[in-house]
Amino acid sequence: MDILVTGSSGFVGAHLVPFLLEKGYQVIGVDRQSLKDPIHHSAFRFIEADTSQSGRWQDAVQDADAVVNLAGVNIFRRWTKQAKALIYDSRILTTRNLVEALPEGKDFVFCSTSAVGFYGPRGDSMVDESASAGDDFLAQVSVDWENEALKAEKKGARVVLDRFGIILGKNGGALASMLPAFRMFVGGPLGSGRQWFPWIHMDDLVAAHLFVLQNTDLSGPVNFSAPNPVTNRELSKTLGRVLNRPSFFRVPGFLLRLAAGEFGEMLLNGQRVYPKKLVEQGFKFKYPELEAAIRSLIGNDRNQKAF
Repeated sequence: MDILVTGSSGFVGAHLVPFLLEKGYQVIGVDRQSLKDPIHHSAFRFIEADTSQSGRWQDAVQDADAVVNLAGVNIFRRWTKQAKALIYDSRILTTRNLVEALPEGKDFVFCSTSAVGFYGPRGDSMVDESASAGDDFLAQVSVDWENEALKAEKKGARVVLDRFGIILGKNGGALASMLPAFRMFVGGPLGSGRQWFPWIHMDDLVAAHLFVLQNTDLSGPVNFSAPNPVTNRELSKTLGRVLNRPSFFRVPGFLLRLAAGEFGEMLLNGQRVYPKKLVEQGFKFKYPELEAAIRSLIGNDRNQKAF
């Protein structure tokens, strides 16, 4: 199987591409720029391109048997009007361009990233893939994003909508944002801390991608999140325990809203997500529990510079 990965130099792509190469797959990476340490492998080909724009890069889709669509600018920023446009367009336009380039009638798998933000704020209710969409900004982005991907079904592709939880991994992501405060002894929950934190370890995220690529029984939305979500307060306590730091310096909700606007409001809400489809299909999580996941990433060197 030849697999084309958009966003191949991003946080997830930088972990997924080596994983797929290690498993013996041919990989075509597409991104605006290559990694700082480029991948040198006989089974890897890199194309530099802005996937939100049509171009010659689309020809490579014809050479693939599957696409993993990871492209999209980072949402961890203040959501100005311009930022919202970038968040939306980078996802919708890339997906539209990929579907346009898909071959007709070929046995093809189209895995397109979405997010558990699809569900919107849900309080304490447990949600699986059957739950309806929310109505906030991220939910609406996710709905439009998924609708673009589902158009690939008209060309005969099996479409999987990868609804990502918050990814815990080295060299970026949520931990990179949280650890500095804890290491400076001022870490703690956001707002009340009662909001749910639907997380997944990077190792499980990349393994789940291969699982859905290989499993022909899976299509439609699939929650890429650990089976044991925690509250933001539990997350803070766990980080403090692993780092041997205090975890009681709460960030007041009004201050977060003032500093980060609508993005700050999103951080004060969450979803209690359950990965029903992965569990029912027999996917085995390497890190189903949060503390083991964090310890695997931070290790014994609590002051390491990996983040």
